[in-house]
Amino acid sequence: MQNMETYAAARPEQLVEIPCAPLPLFDRADRESIGRAFEPAAVLPFQQAWLPETETGFSPGDVRLGWHEHSLMVFAELSDLDIFNKATGSNQRLWELGDVFEMFFKSIETESYVEFQITPHNQRLQLRYPNRNAAQVARSMRSLDEFLVSDEMFHSLTWIENGRWHIFAQIPALTVCGSNEPIENTQWHFSFARYDHTRGVKNPVISSTSLHSQPDFHRQHEWDTLIFKTYL
Repeated sequence: MQNMETYAAARPEQLVEIPCAPLPLFDRADRESIGRAFEPAAVLPFQQAWLPETETGFSPGDVRLGWHEHSLMVFAELSDLDIFNKATGSNQRLWELGDVFEMFFKSIETESYVEFQITPHNQRLQLRYPNRNAAQVARSMRSLDEFLVSDEMFHSLTWIENGRWHIFAQIPALTVCGSNEPIENTQWHFSFARYDHTRGVKNPVISSTSLHSQPDFHRQHEWDTLIFKTYL
């Protein structure tokens, strides 16, 4: 798809402001309609900024963003040689079970942040961390139970076709900010990440839209800033 602008690895090593414009009306259940609506949006490519060059097995992907009413809209396209995840339900350790697309969001007004994971077959993992140190606590305890959210926090759909999988997600501002105040002109810190597993290969290929200096997706100071604009 053609796009307005691509934010690639040449971005300066600081928080980059990404404009997010309102989307035209589209059929939220139809992948082609969704793709057309997101065509003017900026493209955020996946990369491995902590490496001098991408590793063998890296498959490209990108994310586009827009908004409507009180929600952020996300559309991702991921190339993948082996599309699978062995999860049998939601809120499992999805990143250990196969391919996942990850989203991180934090309002600039709050200390808490959310992490969402989606599999190719639309199983989801939903986590809310009270502060930037909580993920490290979860790692040390080897448990996410304290941060799991069972109630549905966002809407998503997935499609698999022609060696790619696509994700559409609708993230209500209430989920991220704790209120339904108007979304225009507000700012969120954000990042997207990916675990690309291949059966028979020991370790997944991981990547992120952020310029992480280390392969740790919770490094908030390396996330970008999303600004909800009223026009492109």
